[in-house]
Amino acid sequence: MMLRIALAQISTKLGDVPANLEKHLACIRRARKAGARLVVFPELSLTGYALQDLASTVACRPAQDDPVFRPLLKASLVIDIAVGFVEEDVRNRFYISSAYLSRGEVVHVHRKVYLPTYGMFDEGRFFALGDRVQAFDTSFGRIGMLICEDFWHASPPYLLWLDGADLFLFMSSSPGRGLRANPELETARWVERVIRGYANTFTSFVAHTNKVGFEDGLNFWGGAMVFDPNGRQITKAPYHEESLTLAELDLNQLHRTRARLPLLRDERTALMQRELQRILGESGRANNLR
Repeated sequence: MMLRIALAQISTKLGDVPANLEKHLACIRRARKAGARLVVFPELSLTGYALQDLASTVACRPAQDDPVFRPLLKASLVIDIAVGFVEEDVRNRFYISSAYLSRGEVVHVHRKVYLPTYGMFDEGRFFALGDRVQAFDTSFGRIGMLICEDFWHASPPYLLWLDGADLFLFMSSSPGRGLRANPELETARWVERVIRGYANTFTSFVAHTNKVGFEDGLNFWGGAMVFDPNGRQITKAPYHEESLTLAELDLNQLHRTRARLPLLRDERTALMQRELQRILGESGRANNLR
């Protein structure tokens, strides 16, 4: 089975949800016209990244009666959509979230579980922590979504793999850092190595979409990409410019790779559970002795 996906590497207007929504709908139309069955947007694609105190004013809820999500859900009747936004829950807590929309329904919402507060990042001041990492079913198979810092930690991709994800969707708003002699930023080099490593380790497809453009003094580098279960790069978007990049995923590659490299078959989850319980127990005992 072949799956064509579109990576919508866009520049957003900070805090201008109506303008960003129009850009989303235009990208969705282009992706559909190009034959894509899924279009993936970056982290916080509806709002911009450097929100700080604006977070509460741009928040929405992924539901049919929400004025932001209503047109997106309508568009999802003909193409699946993964979109980034600020989510407000019923207790008025705010999350960095991504929603997967299909056939007019909200299939899944992932709330970012790791909020960086080092270097230039200060997300923990303005957002609540997500507390679930779950895969979900689609017409293309089982998918998992993670947001930026989530996939810098080994446990969330591992949990998605165990939960049945064969296609990982990673969304970022990654600012460029670390100049090099060639056009590739140090940030881009690290991200690409990490993503290729997950594709290899978990014998799965990994697609990464990153924001592009300038915002509040930050430069977002783009460079969206897709790797197959062999760690082979299928496609890569340019750096530092908006693009709608298409990728053809041969889902039969999962069978071919895993027949040759049965890492998933041989994974010892009961061993992992037992050792985690031991480590947590020893950590708890050590804390009690202090």
